Amino acid sequence: MEALNSKVLVLNKLWQVIDVCSVRRAICLLYLRHAQVVLKEGGSFYTFGFEEWRDFSQNSADNGDVIRTITYKIKVPRVILLMIYDKLPPREVKFTRRNIYRRDKNTCQYCGKTFRPEELNIDHVVPLSRGGKDTWENVVCSCISCNLRKGNKTLKEAGMRLIRKPKKPEWGTFIKENLANIKEESWKSFLDVAYWNVELDQDNDT
Repeated sequence: MEALNSKVLVLNKLWQVIDVCSVRRAICLLYLRHAQVVLKEGGSFYTFGFEEWRDFSQNSADNGDVIRTITYKIKVPRVILLMIYDKLPPREVKFTRRNIYRRDKNTCQYCGKTFRPEELNIDHVVPLSRGGKDTWENVVCSCISCNLRKGNKTLKEAGMRLIRKPKKPEWGTFIKENLANIKEESWKSFLDVAYWNVELDQDNDT
């Protein structure tokens, strides 16, 4: 089950990075013929449909990186190429605690110090009790000390300042920044600087 939840890099028809998805989702896309596996060997790239990848998997060394069914095994894909999408509608970054921390780079937006995620809180710039909203523009990372200091006050009342104005992250930029630190060997060709110079198209449901 752990293998099914690991990450797969997703390319669009133009071979541009657009997202990551789970192995489970990638295999579904392969089976539906909506995607192909991309494999780099000897400096060349090869693509495989579901049946071709299944057959290829039978003849590959069993290094534990496989999913087994009753009748066959299939290697875990690491990169897939979508067959049905070229330019895609914009996708929004989900409004979650983790993504707020990522946007703010685990940095308290009041004192400017960087912390581990478990040492951070989410602070509403305009408190909810004062009419503030749960929006990208009104929430920031805050260390526990700054969070306690600000409490239920406005910035003016607390005598505090933000180090930068919070805003909703653009999905393409957000994905670039978060994939840039991925160490997966098979992704490196697609995360090269030359690829990042091309503006990302955006995925709607991978």
